[in-house]
Amino acid sequence: MDIFLGVVIGLLVLMVLVTIHEFGHFLAARKNGVNVLEFGIGFPPRAIAWRKDPRTGKWHKLPRDEWKKEKVSKVVYSDEKDKSLAQKGMIFSLNWLPIGGFCQMDGESAADKRPGTFGKSSFWAKTKILFAGVAMNWLAAFVIFTVLAWTGMPEFLEGQFKIPADTKSEFTPVQITSVAEDSPAAYAGLRKDDYILSVDGNEFKYASEIIDYNSAHAGDKVIYQIRRWENICNMTHCIQEPCECESDEMEELTTKVLVTLNEADAEYLLGVTMESTQGVSYSTWSAPIVGAGLTLQLTGETFKGVGIMLSNLISGTARLFSPNSEIREEGQEALSQVKDSVSGPVGIIGVLFPAFTAAGPTNLAFLAAVISVSLACMNVLPIPALDGGRWLLIAIYKLRKKELTKETEEKIVSRAFIILLALISVVTILDIMRIVS
Repeated sequence: MDIFLGVVIGLLVLMVLVTIHEFGHFLAARKNGVNVLEFGIGFPPRAIAWRKDPRTGKWHKLPRDEWKKEKVSKVVYSDEKDKSLAQKGMIFSLNWLPIGGFCQMDGESAADKRPGTFGKSSFWAKTKILFAGVAMNWLAAFVIFTVLAWTGMPEFLEGQFKIPADTKSEFTPVQITSVAEDSPAAYAGLRKDDYILSVDGNEFKYASEIIDYNSAHAGDKVIYQIRRWENICNMTHCIQEPCECESDEMEELTTKVLVTLNEADAEYLLGVTMESTQGVSYSTWSAPIVGAGLTLQLTGETFKGVGIMLSNLISGTARLFSPNSEIREEGQEALSQVKDSVSGPVGIIGVLFPAFTAAGPTNLAFLAAVISVSLACMNVLPIPALDGGRWLLIAIYKLRKKELTKETEEKIVSRAFIILLALISVVTILDIMRIVS
């Protein structure tokens, strides 16, 4: 039931984020004199639709028998006397497939020269229209992060952006999740579920920081201050011999444990696995600054991740053809990192959203903002099927001072779209394999 609820919420959140993106295109199109034929929430088939009368400005329900006549994607203008659908008024529709939204503009081909079309608009107008959706996704992330900074921002990133002078942080210490037998931790008395308050008096928020500290002090004696829950019968309350204590009551105990770490060349230094628990920070006057800063930080991390992924993909593929077996293994490892770092619709909706939904509305809102940033970054990429690619295509032909014909544009965009669908299919298969395994 939790997975089902997470999937439903995931579909709704993605639909809202895509609709926000398309609403950016809508606003910019109307602002720059481009007619919008239809703005839809969800994808067809239609559930219900309304048309706005351009003369009176009033909306009226569009009868079902007219729907088949209004398939704007298949409209062909045979000559200039054809009556534009824009003259009939814009359609607003709610559609059955909750996987996004769309903004259908009049004359979306760059070769269209009819007044009020996207193709007829100036290069600067096209630029604003194409990137308005990206801007809306960044704006949505900024708003969500600003609200979270005020009400409680989850701490998911090491070095997450904040204003120290106006930030109150609440952290749960790093928790030990397992202890290896015959390890320094086991000999010293560290236990599963212990919380690490400090190491040699140093407080650490992340497990990686403790690992780094241990690496720098290999072979040394270190003092772990830990917090655990202990049955009172196992504490000093029980001083009788034989002990007759039978209480199930637990008390919180804070104690120090001296650990002698293994040498650097050993299998492990401490012999535990640790988990960084999520912290929460609160801001007041700096909330908008935190919202903007975190949006920029995640934008940079997203582009950085895309760069690393492409680098691993290219270098990994090239190394597979090397006659050296070690280099081929390095190539396989690089490609494995690509596989593990990519998540598609199935992974996002089927895994991430159920997990974040179960973690609460704050974490769910944080995930929505992260995905909104990702949508913005992906649409900026120079892929012809996406906004950034379409703009680049138009810009190249403008610089060459050549006309971008409808046939050329459709050929380039359609081929890029097929490649994009193929990549999505591959990522979806990888998502399913990860879930099944």
